[in-house]
Amino acid sequence: MTMTSQEILAKLVSFDTVSAKTNLPLIKWVEEYLSDLGVSSSLLHDESGEKASLFATIGGSGDDGYILSGHTDVVPVAGQDWSSDPFTLREEDGLLYGRGSCDMKGFVACSLAKVPEMVKAPLSKPFHLMFSYDEETGCTGVQPVLRKLAGEGFKAEACFVGEPTDMQVVVAHKSKASYRAIFTGLSCHSSLAPQGVNAIHYAARLVAKLEDMARELAAGPSDELFDLPYSTAHTGVMSGGTALNIVPEHCEVIFEFRVLPTESLSACMEEIKRYALEELLPEMRKVYDKADIEFVPYSEIPGLDTEVEANVTVLAKKLAGRNDHAKVAYGTEAGLVQSILNVPTVVCGPGSIEQAHKPDEYIKQSELDKCDGFLDRLIQHACA
Repeated sequence: MTMTSQEILAKLVSFDTVSAKTNLPLIKWVEEYLSDLGVSSSLLHDESGEKASLFATIGGSGDDGYILSGHTDVVPVAGQDWSSDPFTLREEDGLLYGRGSCDMKGFVACSLAKVPEMVKAPLSKPFHLMFSYDEETGCTGVQPVLRKLAGEGFKAEACFVGEPTDMQVVVAHKSKASYRAIFTGLSCHSSLAPQGVNAIHYAARLVAKLEDMARELAAGPSDELFDLPYSTAHTGVMSGGTALNIVPEHCEVIFEFRVLPTESLSACMEEIKRYALEELLPEMRKVYDKADIEFVPYSEIPGLDTEVEANVTVLAKKLAGRNDHAKVAYGTEAGLVQSILNVPTVVCGPGSIEQAHKPDEYIKQSELDKCDGFLDRLIQHACA
């Protein structure tokens, strides 16, 4: 069975794999597609059994193969104004519209379209396909696969994570940690406000501290190769209270740090926790001894930091036909591959991150063509 990358992309987009839903129909289709080509694959399900990652090896032997890595989940379309069905690929003027077309089913489609050539080629080095779930909600789905491979002593020469980079080679991205801070105070009538512990007031002071830290980080170490050259702190969600005349006893803040690979993520978390637990909490407990502040991890992604002179970087530039490279603020699964498997990794894939997560998300056909060419040259390289 031979299908073009566009034909496979149309099939992949047709599966509604928003992270809150199952990805099994898509994974089963990929499993059957590979089986028809004589390629066996293994699935690793999550605890619910409703999601799975797929891992497959094609040809070659030894520990010097190449991983092609991508995620199958997409962000929601609810509340977005789409011009057409987001789960039906639409072509117009060389643009292919559909949820996930850019982020990042385009790369997955190109990888699958090249499997027939991989099967026929006299590969001296194997290809490994690794397709995950729940990347969009914290890069959690790929981790069980990576830990399993690490436990088996798996090795590879390089990994290419195909997030949309316009086929530019990305050698680094920031580390990210996000947390939920849960404030528990004491409610009372607002006319007696000093007798209560206003959870929103104390949560607001934490947000103000985060803003102070953001300014300090912006004035600190920087790397001009990054699209945003310094580390950042950000508050995304704050919720609490029930009515104006009730002192709120609960408030929740969801915040994140994104730091340069050379900087300490743990130091940022230690500073904000110390402020909350050593300055805010004692004040709260002067009024109510059961007041509390709890920090619950939301997600954490290690940074990627690959040397510009590394073999994987040099090879990726050669395959992409360009000499430039970049560093980005957004996180990917690449940092996990590098940290858990110790496999040299870069990010390089078709499409622009500017189109990701938006209504009428699209990828240019020319980008798929570039990715097809990249993989053609990688197959040739793997036969040398």
